[in-house]
Amino acid sequence: MKIHLLGTSAAEGFPGIFCRCEHCQTAKRLGGKNIRTRTSAIIDETLKIDFPPDTNLHVLRDGLDLSKVTDLLITHTHSDHFYPEDLSMRLPIYAHGFDHPLHIYGHDLPLFQCRKRIGNTEGHFQFHRIQAFTQYTVGDFQVTPLLADHDKQETCMIYAIEKNGQSFFYGHDTGWFPEETWAWLKGRQLDLAILDCTNGHFPVRNNHLNIEAVKEMHGLFSNQGILNQGGKMVVTHFSHNIGLQHQDLEDIFTPLGIEVAFDGKIIEI
Repeated sequence: MKIHLLGTSAAEGFPGIFCRCEHCQTAKRLGGKNIRTRTSAIIDETLKIDFPPDTNLHVLRDGLDLSKVTDLLITHTHSDHFYPEDLSMRLPIYAHGFDHPLHIYGHDLPLFQCRKRIGNTEGHFQFHRIQAFTQYTVGDFQVTPLLADHDKQETCMIYAIEKNGQSFFYGHDTGWFPEETWAWLKGRQLDLAILDCTNGHFPVRNNHLNIEAVKEMHGLFSNQGILNQGGKMVVTHFSHNIGLQHQDLEDIFTPLGIEVAFDGKIIEI
């Protein structure tokens, strides 16, 4: 599988869209991997995870062909992960040259918001309501939604994804996993784990993870055999408030064998 990380920031972007703090000014000056857009990923060009407001930028920057995408997984409805208004740009009045529907998978709220914003989409979109801890065949993939620790007013999902004997875990937005998710992971073997690190050095590990929680999870994944020998762990979803540029994050995580995501990073497993 080829996992293409399109965006790697928290909700405000990094630099923040209205922010003039020293961390954002430094990121602007340094450029490159320090410039982060809202979080999303695409797998093998056909499976997309989340649909943020920066999607058009991702298409232009990385030369994507979103007409190849057949399936879209939604984690939750926060606007940095889910901007359904732009999904209407896939309708025939705006988009030409393909005729397959886009299958959208999510819990109740994202599907409701899709229908509300897009309207009558028969033949162009198909909606699939999913439940945690149930495996679904999604295109060429086997996908299992898991419960996240995030917005208490919404059922938020993280995902385990398998294809051709390879598997990875897409683990954000979430803090320390709920017990049911830890129970599901026990005995599993992953080739890749992608984890939230929004909170940096802040002493907070609920709703999002911090650095110490990521380190602890890395130890648990390794010691319990959840992460295969030779498997990778990658951290992503960084807030500008943590004050850490890309090199700062690499200085922290690389000695531990943990990779730091950046916009456009491609991971092969």
